[in-house]
Amino acid sequence: MVDTASPSTPRTTTPRHLTAETGAITTDEVRVNIPALTEQLMGTWKKERSEARRTAAKPELHQIAGLSMAEHRARVLTQLGILVDEGAIQRAYPVAVGGGNNHGGNIAAFEELVTADPSLQIKSGVQWGLFGAAILHLGTEKHHTRWLPRVITLDIPGAFAMTETGHGSDVAHIATTATYDEAVQEFVINTPFRGAWKDYLGNAALHGIACVLFAQLITKGVNHGVHAFYVPLRDEAGDFLPGIGGEDDGLKGGLNGIDNGRLHFTDVRIPRENLLNRYGDVAEDGTYASPIESPGRRFFTMIGTLVQGRVSLDGAAVAAMKLGLQIALTYGSQRRQFVAGDGAQERVILDYQRHQRRLLPKLAEAFAASFAHERLLIKFDEVFSGADDSDRNREDLETLAAALKALSTWGALDTLQECREACGGAGFLAENRLVGLRADLDVYVTFEGDNNVLLQLVAKRLLGDYSLKFRGADFGVLARYAAEKAGDTVLHGSGLRQLAQSVSDRGSTARSVGHMRETEYQRELLTSRVNGMIAAVAERLKDASKLSKEAAAELFNSNQNQLIEAARAHGELLQWEAFTDALEATTDADNKRVLTWLRDLFGLNLIEKNAAWYLIHGRLNGQRAESITAYIDRLVARLRPLALDLVESFGYGPEHVRAAIASGAEQLRQDEARAYRSAQRAAGTEPVDEKVLRARQR
Repeated sequence: MVDTASPSTPRTTTPRHLTAETGAITTDEVRVNIPALTEQLMGTWKKERSEARRTAAKPELHQIAGLSMAEHRARVLTQLGILVDEGAIQRAYPVAVGGGNNHGGNIAAFEELVTADPSLQIKSGVQWGLFGAAILHLGTEKHHTRWLPRVITLDIPGAFAMTETGHGSDVAHIATTATYDEAVQEFVINTPFRGAWKDYLGNAALHGIACVLFAQLITKGVNHGVHAFYVPLRDEAGDFLPGIGGEDDGLKGGLNGIDNGRLHFTDVRIPRENLLNRYGDVAEDGTYASPIESPGRRFFTMIGTLVQGRVSLDGAAVAAMKLGLQIALTYGSQRRQFVAGDGAQERVILDYQRHQRRLLPKLAEAFAASFAHERLLIKFDEVFSGADDSDRNREDLETLAAALKALSTWGALDTLQECREACGGAGFLAENRLVGLRADLDVYVTFEGDNNVLLQLVAKRLLGDYSLKFRGADFGVLARYAAEKAGDTVLHGSGLRQLAQSVSDRGSTARSVGHMRETEYQRELLTSRVNGMIAAVAERLKDASKLSKEAAAELFNSNQNQLIEAARAHGELLQWEAFTDALEATTDADNKRVLTWLRDLFGLNLIEKNAAWYLIHGRLNGQRAESITAYIDRLVARLRPLALDLVESFGYGPEHVRAAIASGAEQLRQDEARAYRSAQRAAGTEPVDEKVLRARQR
C-alpha cells in the first residue's frame, strides 16, 4: 500500500519558473497571471460556475470509492435532494415555475458537478436536464404548470425514455407506438417486441415515478413520426402501474450511482392531454395538426430542443480533463525517479522530455476545448434565451455541439488514461480518482449520440454547405472552380509546393519554425485539410443523385470513414479557432505569450499527428514536417516550468481535486527522503556505493 497523506494536507509546491537542481528551462521573464487567466477560463457565467463549485465542494456531495451499487444509488438520490435545497437546479426553468430563465448559466453550473461525483451530475441531468427539459421544451403551458414545479422539487423523479434496446442513435426509427383511440380520447402505448423496450434509462430501475416517453404517434391509421408523451410509471408504493414492467440494468462499467434500467409497455393508456404538443397535436376526433408541415423538419426541430445534453457533456468532459491534468502534473512535479547527472539527487519526472511530451500537449488540448466550450455555451444561450433563435443559428448550434461533444469526450478519456499511466501505480489507486473518473466518463462518448454518429451529422452539414456554394451556379462559376481545383492540384500535388517551401526555407530549420509559428500559416494548414477532405468526398459523391436509392446509400457508406475523419478535422479546427480568438482577446502580456505557446502546441500537435496527409497532399515538405517535431519539443520544454501555474488557473481547489498524490503528500515523502540522506551524509554513516569503491581502488 502506498503511504499517502490526507487530501486535506496543505499543498506544497515546487518552484514554478526555475529549479536549478532539476535543470528546468528558465522562463523567469514570463509569469502567468493566475487570477487573470482563471477569470478568462471561468467565462461568461463566472458567477454561476463559482456557485456550482462551492456546492460541489461540499463533502456530502462527494463520491465515496468502494460503495456497493445499492449504497451509491441511495447516496446519489439523497444528494439530489441537497441540490434542491441549495437552489442549484432551477436556473433554466421559466420564472413562472420558480426558475431563472438562465440557460447558459444553468449549463455552466451543471457541468461543474462532475468534480463532486459524475453519477450525481448525470442523475441530476436525467432529472432536470432531460426529463424536466423535455416537458419544458416539448410541452406547452398547461404541461409546465401541471408538472414542472414538482419536477423541480424532486416530488416527481422521472426518466427520459427515448433510447431502445434496438435503436440508440437512430431515434427516428424507434419501434414504441402511441396509437390514438378517439372513442375514449386516449393514447395506447406499446413496445411490440423485445428490441423496442426502452433501455439504459436513468431513474428507470428504482426511483422514477414517471417518464417522458418517445414513441411513433399513430392516429387514423397514419404514423406522424416520433413524439413525446408524459407517462406515469409507478404508484405511491413504488410498484409499476398496470401494463408496465421493467428490469434493472445492473452493475455497469461506471456511473453506478445511477439506477439505469429498461421499461416495457403493453396497452398502457394515457389521456390525450399527456401528449407534449408544442410541435404536434391530436384533436379529440383524432385529427393531427402541426405548425411544422414537413415530418422530417418537425422531427429534427423536436430533437434539436434537447441539444443541451450534448452541450453539458462537452463542458463536463473538459472539467474532467482539467482535474486529471491537475492531478498528474502536480504529482509529476514532485515525484522523483532515477538519479540526475550528479548521482546524488533523483530527478523530478516532469523534467523528463517524454513525460512532458505525454502531458503538456494534453494540457494545450484542455485549454483549446475549454475556449471552444465557452463559444458553444454562448451560442446555446443565444438560441434558448431567444436572443438569436433563427433557423441558421439553431443549425449552427446543433453542428457545433455534435462536433465538440465528440472531441471533448474522446479527449477526456485519452487524457485521463495518459494521466493515469503518467502517475504509475499511484494513478491506479482509487483514492487518486483517475481510474474512477475515466470509468465514469467512458459512456459519455455514447450518451446523447454515439460520437461517430455525431461526426457523421457534422460531415453531412459540411457537405451541404459545400454543395450550396455551387447550387444554381452558372458555367462561369463552375469553370473558375475547375480552374482553381486544377491549380490546387498542380500546386499541392505535383511537388511545386514542396519546392516553394524548400526555396523559402533555404535549408534553415529556424526559418521553417518561423513559418510554423505564424497564426495564418497554422490556420491555412488546418483549414486546407478540412477543405481538401470534404472536396475529395464530394467529388466521389457527385453522381449519387443519379443512382438508385440503394446504390446511392452504398456509395455514401463506402465514403463514411473519410467523412467522419473530415468532420473530426473540422472539430479540431473549431477548437483551434476558439483558442486563437481567446488568445487575441487576452490583455495581460505574459498570459498572452504563454497562451500563444499553448495554442501553437495544440495546432502543431494536430499537424504532426496528421503529417502523413500533409506530406501526401503536398501541403508540407519533409523539412517542415521535421521542424514541427523539433519545435514541439522546444515548446513543451518552455512550458514545463509553467505547468503548475497553468493548472492552478483552472480554479479547482483541493476540495475539488481530492487526490492524495496531488495533496502535497508526495512532496512530504520526497522531503523526508532527502532529509534522511542528508543526515546520513552529515553523520558520515552513508554506505559507500560498490561502484564508487571499485573506482577508487583502480
